[in-house]
Amino acid sequence: MILHHIQTSPAADGALKTCLRYLRRGDSVLLTANAVNALLVRQYAMALSPFKIYVLKDDLVARGLASSLAKYQQIDHADMVDLVITHQKVITW
Repeated sequence: MILHHIQTSPAADGALKTCLRYLRRGDSVLLTANAVNALLVRQYAMALSPFKIYVLKDDLVARGLASSLAKYQQIDHADMVDLVITHQKVITW
């Protein structure tokens, strides 16, 4: 069980696109910083839909997206630490 941590917007680089090639059943995805914008793009939202998605609430609030992306599990920094501890491996893309 791997936690894939994406920090950059798919418009800025290919981190999310590369991550999607390596995601496997049981993996989770944590979107922080500008990566939260990926969920606004249907292509990425659909590609991520089979996986457990977490988004850092502070980053959603900072971008005015907390209500429009409310269906995703919003976490705080303490929850983020818990995710890192509970997953066997963390890959930051």
